[in-house]
Parts: sequence; structure tokens; C-alpha cells
Amino acid sequence: METETNIFSPDFRKNDYEFYKRLRADEPAHSFSLQGGRTGWLISRYDDVLELLKSSNFIKDQSKVFGPISSADAHSNEAKLFHNMMLNVDPPDHTRLRRLIQPSFNPKEMLKLAPRIEQIADSLLKDMEHIEGSFDLIDAFAFPLPIIVISELLGVPAEDRHKFRKWSNTIVSASENEHNEFAEDVKAFVEYLDYLIKERRENPQNDLITGLIHAEEEGDKLQGNELYSMIFLLIIAGHETTVNLIGNGMYALFEHPKQLELLKNDLSLTETAIEEMLRFYSPVDFSTARWADEDIVLHGKTIQKGDLVIASISSANRDERKFENPHLLDITRKPNPHMAFGYGIHFCLGAPLARLEGSIAFRKLLRAFPHITPAGSLSDLEWRSVFLLRGLKELPVLRA
Repeated sequence: METETNIFSPDFRKNDYEFYKRLRADEPAHSFSLQGGRTGWLISRYDDVLELLKSSNFIKDQSKVFGPISSADAHSNEAKLFHNMMLNVDPPDHTRLRRLIQPSFNPKEMLKLAPRIEQIADSLLKDMEHIEGSFDLIDAFAFPLPIIVISELLGVPAEDRHKFRKWSNTIVSASENEHNEFAEDVKAFVEYLDYLIKERRENPQNDLITGLIHAEEEGDKLQGNELYSMIFLLIIAGHETTVNLIGNGMYALFEHPKQLELLKNDLSLTETAIEEMLRFYSPVDFSTARWADEDIVLHGKTIQKGDLVIASISSANRDERKFENPHLLDITRKPNPHMAFGYGIHFCLGAPLARLEGSIAFRKLLRAFPHITPAGSLSDLEWRSVFLLRGLKELPVLRA
């Protein structure tokens, strides 16, 4: 089977799960063309995705493939945000960066945030009580909850949080935006980080940005633009995954009303429900880019050294070889070895926080509004045109 579906198309998600199903059956190593005549590969089966994510034969640092960036580019706004990001580097740099930030995101530290997350959820739900008619659950609840949490953790002033929604959406949707809009928002983001870092150097606070600045000043723990890249990653990843977990999860429950009733009647199922929501509509659709470090034969296809390789997390999490009835939502599913947060050394640092926020969000939401229903047809809802991520543009609901 040779499949011509364009995975970068804004319309791709209209039939993507059927596409993945065909790939898993007939073309588990699917090639596609990139600009400049290069070849990319999409991996779709669970076991192959697992191997890709943990294998040292696939590298993250694109400078090892394309050579180091020029000295001029190294000081660009884009370089400050992307080129030294923890997601895009290999050991030993990745090990050093992860060790620096890991203690702040371990499960025990995250649990300390639970009372504050509950306060934020309660406040948002109280505001929602006063809304007449239908409202967008993403805008009213799924977005503000995690952006407030990560902003407070980092030390971002409350009055500046709204800026991140536009910046984040433009940057993660780079392939769908005009170059000027992307460049403008990257520039604005970097200028804001310039201000925030300068302010924290002069007035240290008990927050994560101050901690990162202190680590940079101690010596070689943070180098070059790594401080910018780390803050950028924490802001973007710190809310995007949870926004999509809450929105996608509620959408899945609306699609499966018996599962919604089961959860409302027994909120002790919330933890297993969260895991199933993560599996069913994974907040991160694709892995970030990797490049083959050597020629590799997979399912009769030769992935050549230097080829781009990406994994479909969504496809792996619906693989019939791994999950029974994978296209059905089952909030009691155990075990549930999904890969929604990745695997291996690049396993999502914020997974404990996302799980905690999701658990609190659904418990609070379903207690406050047990009769919540979609406002309109679910089939009319649209996914955001963001390549790596899966999230709804909006989710109109009624408290009923």
C-alpha cells in the first residue's frame, strides 16, 4: 500500500484514525516527501513507536545531521527559543538539562500544588455559574486552569498570562501561519522573556525562573540560550498538554455517554479515566523530530542515515496488537500502557502535573455541573491545525 495522505494538511485529522489503522495493517513504516527532496518516515505500530522513542539509533540534535547553525543564526530570536531546547538535544546535554529541572516536577513536589490547583478550579467554576446559555469549556476552564498553575510556578505576573495563548498558538502552529506572524510572535515572546529574566535578576523571587537564573549564574549548568529555551518549554508544555487533556477528555466522554454516566456516578474512577482519556485522544499526536543515525531496515523499508523519523503517538495508542477494543473508550481499562507522555529519556517532564491537574479538573467539573452537555453537534467541532498536538478549537457546552 502506498498512501498519499498529507499528514501536514489542516484537514488531516478529519480521517486520521482510519488512516492510522490502514498504516498499522499495511504500511507500518510510511515514507513521505519533505522539502529539498529529503525523506521522512511515519511509524505507527505500538512496538515500533516504543523502540523509536527509546533507541539511541535516532538522534534529536539536528546539528548532527545538517551541521551547526551559523553564528548569526545562533543569536536569532528563533535560536533563543528552539535550538537549545531540552526536547531537541541528546545526552549528555539532555541529561544535564533534565537533571536541573527534574526535582521541581517530581510527583511528591507536584502533590504540594494540589490545594492551590483546587482553589483555582473552584474559582473558575464559580465564574462559570454566572454564564448564561452555552459557553466554551476550553476558554472558560481547560485553558485558564493550567496557564494559571504554570504561571504561578514560574513566577509570571497574572496580568501577563493572557499573552501566552496567542504566542503559544502561533508558535506551535508554525506550519499553518504566515511567516511574518510567526516571526512577530517569536520576537514578542523573546522580548517578554528578556524583560522577565532581567526583572528576576534584579528582584529574585521564590519561583522557578529565579531558580533557573541562579543555576545559570553558578556556572556551566545552563549555557548560551538554554535559559530562554527552558522557560519557553515550561510555559508552552506546561499548559498545552493539560488544555488538550481536559478538552479532548470531555469530548470523548460526550461521545461515550455511558462512560460519562459511569464516571459521574463513581468519581473514584477518575485516575483510570484520565489514563484512558490520554490514550483515546492523545494530547500530543506526534513525537518531536528524530533523525536516523545509521541505515535501518524496518518492515522491509530502508530508513537511511539522516532521514527524518516521527512516531504517531495517537496511532500507537489505538494499536489493536496492544489494546483490546482500542477504538472504544473504557474508563476502567487496566492495564493501560499508553504512550501519551512519550517514553524513554524524553518522557514528558510535566506528566505528574498534567495528571494532577486533569484529575482535579474532572472531579470538580462533574461535581459542579453533573448535567453538563455539549451545545450542538459533536460532529461539527474542529481540531486545531497544530501538527504535533491534538486539541479542539472550542468545546461549546451547556450546564443543563
